[in-house]
Amino acid sequence: MVLLTLMKKKIIQNIGEMKDFANFYIKNLKKEQNKAEIIILIGDLGSGKTTFIQQIANIFEIKEYITSPTFVIQKKYKINNLPAGRQVPSLGFENLIHIDAYRLESGKELLDLNWEENINNSQNIIFIEWPERVSDILPKDVNKISFKFIDENSREIIF
Repeated sequence: MVLLTLMKKKIIQNIGEMKDFANFYIKNLKKEQNKAEIIILIGDLGSGKTTFIQQIANIFEIKEYITSPTFVIQKKYKINNLPAGRQVPSLGFENLIHIDAYRLESGKELLDLNWEENINNSQNIIFIEWPERVSDILPKDVNKISFKFIDENSREIIF
């Protein structure tokens, strides 16, 4: 039997809509029990990948300013435990890991950044920009979001 995943498409017109999409995405995320949640982000420069992660960080009440880790490759942020009654729970995640693989030649280089430890920790949620650079070590069952620049104010998101 073949299972088909229906892809959804959304047009984002401003930062408020990106925040709404991030909220929707996290609320509907089905957390893995025994390993990290890995979400690959596909799209050209300026398509909204980092802006999306910034909104996820806001949801998790991460106080640090999120920038793309182009030169350091990976940044790890502590997720604050959200108080009861909040609309979006932390889902049991304790760390948000943001990887920008643009400068990597292969997944082998990611292994030097505690990759195995990070993906085997169910308290991690990992976002990877430029995943095609490290596809040789990515698990098959990752979540995927595609971002496309439409114009100065609009982005198309397929998830």
